[in-house]
Amino acid sequence: MKTGSLDQRVTVERLSVGVDEIGQPYSIWAALVTVWAAVEPLSGREYIAAMSAQSEVTTRIRLRYRPGITSADRVNHEGTLYNITSVIDYKSRNHELVLMCKAQPA
Repeated sequence: MKTGSLDQRVTVERLSVGVDEIGQPYSIWAALVTVWAAVEPLSGREYIAAMSAQSEVTTRIRLRYRPGITSADRVNHEGTLYNITSVIDYKSRNHELVLMCKAQPA
């Protein structure tokens, strides 16, 4: 991996679930880690479903290897939220992670 290509700041977020002081359940996305990454849009697809226009953006996000990132997490890149669909340990060498993501609808 060429570190010069990691030119975007992204924040990996994890959903925290709990109960507050008065017993009310809550869930909040909390920052897990902020790192340099390469954000590479792969495709954009528009289609009509249920009589409304929908769009889908697929993105590959490459970053240095970090243990513990899963597909239950999400990525925040400049205010755009991406659901992680898969986490790939590139070449199984613990050097680089490739996150395949889909943008959340606005």
